[in-house]
Amino acid sequence: MSETTSELPAQTIDVRELRNAFGKFATGVTVVTCHTPDGEPHGATVNAFTAVSLDPPLAQVTLIRGNRASQYLEDQPFAINIMAEDQLDVCLNFAGKPMKGAPQWRSEDGVPVLCGTAATIECKPWRIYDGGDHVIVIGEVIAMEVNDVEPLLFVSGKFREVGNFSGGSPWDASGDSLSTGWFEGSKSFKSF
Repeated sequence: MSETTSELPAQTIDVRELRNAFGKFATGVTVVTCHTPDGEPHGATVNAFTAVSLDPPLAQVTLIRGNRASQYLEDQPFAINIMAEDQLDVCLNFAGKPMKGAPQWRSEDGVPVLCGTAATIECKPWRIYDGGDHVIVIGEVIAMEVNDVEPLLFVSGKFREVGNFSGGSPWDASGDSLSTGWFEGSKSFKSF
């Protein structure tokens, strides 16, 4: 940290303003699913999902501390169900607003996985960290399924659908372009 940074006066952060600022970052919507101690499928709607590592394959979700799902994930496999744009009712169901009928589960064995998702990432517990009023859960990916449907998005406190691409092809001239390779043109890569 530089000297000028450490000399800044302490500021009081308004929680509502912070939430609004965080909300400007568009995210996908997931439902994290696992079994309860008595073996029943359980889920929680979560938009704090992050890809962590390809090797080992790791994914992260962040759940509100005290949420039952955060307690269940400590020692058992779980799934990160990336919601399809037509699954708003399922998202709301696992956020506490019951849907008509029951959610559809893909299998009866293993990790409970929802049907009709854009993608599903099954994980075994890897690490859990303190995240203030949240719990940071990192899972090692053990299986996945990707479906050819658009994901549901969340931004500024509202659900959205994917729109048009901005500025052409999504990988055009990207530093990690699938068409030209990672770090194209680099003679060497300096590690952090």
